[in-house]
Amino acid sequence: MQHRHLGRSGLRVSRIALGTMTWGHDTDTDEAAAQLDAFHEAGGTLVDTADLHHEGRSEHILGDLLHHHFHRDDLVLATRAAPRGPAGTPTSRGTLLTALDTALRRLRTDHIDLWQIPAWDPAVPLDETLGAIDTAVTSGRIRYAGVANHTGWQLATAAQHQRNAPGRTPIIADQVEYSLLERGPDHDTAPAAEHHGTGLLAWAPLGRGVLTGKYRHTTPPDSRAAGDLAAYVDHHRTDRAARITQALATAADGLNAAPAHVALAWIRDRPAVTAPIVGARTASQLTTTLAAEDLTLPPAIRAALDDISAPHPHTDPAPTPL
Repeated sequence: MQHRHLGRSGLRVSRIALGTMTWGHDTDTDEAAAQLDAFHEAGGTLVDTADLHHEGRSEHILGDLLHHHFHRDDLVLATRAAPRGPAGTPTSRGTLLTALDTALRRLRTDHIDLWQIPAWDPAVPLDETLGAIDTAVTSGRIRYAGVANHTGWQLATAAQHQRNAPGRTPIIADQVEYSLLERGPDHDTAPAAEHHGTGLLAWAPLGRGVLTGKYRHTTPPDSRAAGDLAAYVDHHRTDRAARITQALATAADGLNAAPAHVALAWIRDRPAVTAPIVGARTASQLTTTLAAEDLTLPPAIRAALDDISAPHPHTDPAPTPL
């Protein structure tokens, strides 16, 4: 697997990241271990988790695997801080640093490679939120810092705030929903990321599973849409999504590739994107998904997908942050 610098930083990561949202829910410890093995053997390094994934079970599983089965330095470990805190202050200094210490214990490590602030909070001074990042870096608990689900102006404000004073920690990543079905970042987040040297990490790069094509005609009984994540998937089960999914299937047929591979290749090579974050319930599903690494889209196919998925800012629904 090829590797890239995350934004304009010295941190190099695999250009496909492994997400762990299913771990501790649909994926047990044995399957998680098999996924991490398959990802590592494919050359993957960037593993993303969050403490809100199933009340921390995802971090616990990853921590156990790091401790017993993998060399810590073989992986680039990313996590997000708690989106909720005491008295409704999710990005206060106390909430953030407490969340970081909890994540370190769950992950059984002394440092996080990429720590991400989960959301913009207008109720907390920006200097307090970003000051927690600087404290975490100075104490050695994190190496690099990013944000998640920040719009273009929010990302630009945070990045410029850190740049204004010498010695502050730069913002090198923004994790946002971005796919053929969610083109919102094209409006402002991607241009802001390019300008400030921030890499985008794309969550739900397969349109919450819709771009695989498995929901084109029915809802498989073992799928997310048939369970407690139905609303999460249904967000993208629209007439517009059906048109894009059909065009994607046509392109995939022409390339003798799977629709998921075409969708991942499209988002992977968008401007400002460092890596899409892919998840799976099983190791076999993940191995199949990782085959997208070998696909590069011809310019004509990319242009056609760009056109059919072009965003309509007044009608497209807003993404729901994880």
